Amino acid sequence: MRQIVVTGAGTGIGYAIAEHFAASGDAVTITGRRAEVLHRAADTLGARAVPFDATDPDAVEAALDSLPDHVDVVVNNAGANTDFERPEPDGLRALARQWEANLASNVLSAVLVTAALTPRLTDGARVVTIGSIAARQGAGSYGAAKAAVEAWTADLAGQLGPRGITANVVAPGLTEHTGFFQNGLPEQRRDELVAATRNQRAGTPADIAALTGFLASPQAGHITGQVLHVNGGAYLGH
Repeated sequence: MRQIVVTGAGTGIGYAIAEHFAASGDAVTITGRRAEVLHRAADTLGARAVPFDATDPDAVEAALDSLPDHVDVVVNNAGANTDFERPEPDGLRALARQWEANLASNVLSAVLVTAALTPRLTDGARVVTIGSIAARQGAGSYGAAKAAVEAWTADLAGQLGPRGITANVVAPGLTEHTGFFQNGLPEQRRDELVAATRNQRAGTPADIAALTGFLASPQAGHITGQVLHVNGGAYLGH
């Protein structure tokens, strides 16, 4: 039975990924900052919940005793566009805090969890990090953070490759039913994003979970250092 760790898995894409692995018979550990939400999700999934803040090195280190002693798959899903939580920056100090928040949420969380679990990764393990179409199309500090995730993953693939461990990014486009747009996505903007796709629909968490599950499979052992786009053709990866 494989041991799977999925960060930010209380809701949305992370929950769907955890659900995919649990349905496949894997042992799943889910993490996140909101303990109540996380435990509720774990009860539904038949998973184990380990609440902690993945951006805090002390919290990550303290959580290690509760995480599996060997890990076959790490999915770094924790992250968000923290700009949605903050007012428009007024001055350079506020701008710096805005960028620091998105870099911590989306890059540092993945780096810290992966580094902490690297000694526990089995040979042939898989690391999948959730990126975003924003890395290629903009979106300020959030897009820049997701672009940094891609660069870090390329380096990680080289570090872990000699052990047969792969590292890849799954980059969603518009994905509904996730809570990503905290105050809701205006209908006009949604229509624009859907119109930009080739298949004329928004993505779903299940779309992201399916690709993540494949990248975690034995059949994907020669795919590493890649960014795989799941956006209905709204951005054509090169």
